[in-house]
Amino acid sequence: MRRGTCASLILAALLIAGPTAAETLRIATYNVDLSRKGPGLLLRDILSGKDKQVIAVTDVIAGAAPDVILLTGFDYDLDGLALAALADRLAALNAEYPYRFSLRPNTGRATRLDLDGDGKTGGSGDAQGYGRFAGADGMAILSRLPIAEKDVADYSDTLWRDLPGALIGGVGLPEEVMEVQSLSTTGHWAVPVVLPDGAQLTLLCWYATPPVFDGPEDRNGRRNHDEAAFWTRLLDGALAAPAPKPPMVLLGDANLDPIDGDGRPEALLALLSDRRFVDSLPRSSGGAQAASQGGANRSHRGDPALDTADWPDVPGPGNLRVDYVLPSADLKVTGSGIWWPIQDDPAAFAAETASRHRLVWVDIDLP
Repeated sequence: MRRGTCASLILAALLIAGPTAAETLRIATYNVDLSRKGPGLLLRDILSGKDKQVIAVTDVIAGAAPDVILLTGFDYDLDGLALAALADRLAALNAEYPYRFSLRPNTGRATRLDLDGDGKTGGSGDAQGYGRFAGADGMAILSRLPIAEKDVADYSDTLWRDLPGALIGGVGLPEEVMEVQSLSTTGHWAVPVVLPDGAQLTLLCWYATPPVFDGPEDRNGRRNHDEAAFWTRLLDGALAAPAPKPPMVLLGDANLDPIDGDGRPEALLALLSDRRFVDSLPRSSGGAQAASQGGANRSHRGDPALDTADWPDVPGPGNLRVDYVLPSADLKVTGSGIWWPIQDDPAAFAAETASRHRLVWVDIDLP
């Protein structure tokens, strides 16, 4: 499903909905964890107006007030009904997002092969990305700016083995699986939004697999690594697709902490140190406070104020930094943060009820 505006209406739409009076643009990513056990159930929960998690998610987004937000962990449906319903709920909170975008994710997309080696086909582990049903746990964009849909690039069909330097060779997959296995668990997109002056800002969006839930072959760990490495290869011109041009913002859920937890952080560390991007190190007081309560966090080496997800401390992995917003170096960052209030803040309840993840935002000067 794609939603946007005709080119002839862009100027008028900008005057109505774009942040023309603002000096900065707030870009955010948020794993809302709005995935249900079957198709249509998320739409049901949103429309009910009674689902506590949905209410909390909309409260968080309205409070953070991003101009553009990438949602990860959001169930996809062909007609975009769930996304439209969420936008309506936000509009009721005076948070208007007239432009919406989503594509069918790889999660739940059938392959008709036994990808997980359990001797059966058609299971959740046999999809291109793990998912209970087609469209489960996808990605979506809400925007106050028009989306240039004709310029969108979707890289989600890239085969894992076609990525230069891919780690797939160490997994021991059968040739028939190698021939169909995509790199993207959920998706890799380049989605331009139209700025008030008519220029475009490209959002590089992704949502990677967790680097766990596998065996000694480390299939998920290798794939997670390569999903981050994809961006470096693309921007280096090492792929058939043309490299996106600045200004751009790389954002999403990498499902990986650069210092703590499981996984292979080399590719992520390369992104965080890439001079083409700026890691503004968004922080929160709530993350630092939560980590002080002990458990697995006691053994962590990273700064807890940078954490973006609150997983159980016992047995772990504890709180980790896994969600990122990285503007290109040609953009001026004027602020950043993580929507993780301290426990005695009235906003803390909504953040905790909404998702184990926290919304991450970065403010940039408009080019």
